[in-house]
Amino acid sequence: MTPYRVREVRTEEDRAAAFAVRRAVFVVEQGVPEEIEYDAHDATAVHVIAEHAAGGAALGTGRLLYGPDAAGRTGGAEGVGALGRLAVTRDARGLGVGAALVRAIEDAARARGLTAVDLHAQTHALDFYRRLGYGPYGEEFLDAGIPHLAMRRVL
Repeated sequence: MTPYRVREVRTEEDRAAAFAVRRAVFVVEQGVPEEIEYDAHDATAVHVIAEHAAGGAALGTGRLLYGPDAAGRTGGAEGVGALGRLAVTRDARGLGVGAALVRAIEDAARARGLTAVDLHAQTHALDFYRRLGYGPYGEEFLDAGIPHLAMRRVL
């Protein structure tokens, strides 16, 4: 049995747990300024959360932007969503949580009629996303001072 479950965020408590994971990974571990970690898109995004099957503790999170909210990350491509803010707690890394979160976001994209998902991958994570079927495009760029590359997967 998988030691965790992944689902869409439904309550304010879920949302707070997802944001706590983002803070631990991006703000504390990676030094991303807290004021840029959370944005207006958080209000309209589909958020997913991975939680420990036994105790419900949050292990990871991610979000899907779609429609007009995704346009800035997808070059305005119609029918393409944007996966972002994928974070897995240090203790849960290596358990498949990240891949399960990506698949849950892809399922959410399909459910909303999207045909592809884009993401901006930190360059150290390129192989992780390649294994999940994402292909890079464009030039490397900095986001919050961290090198990234755009990637896409057709669903």
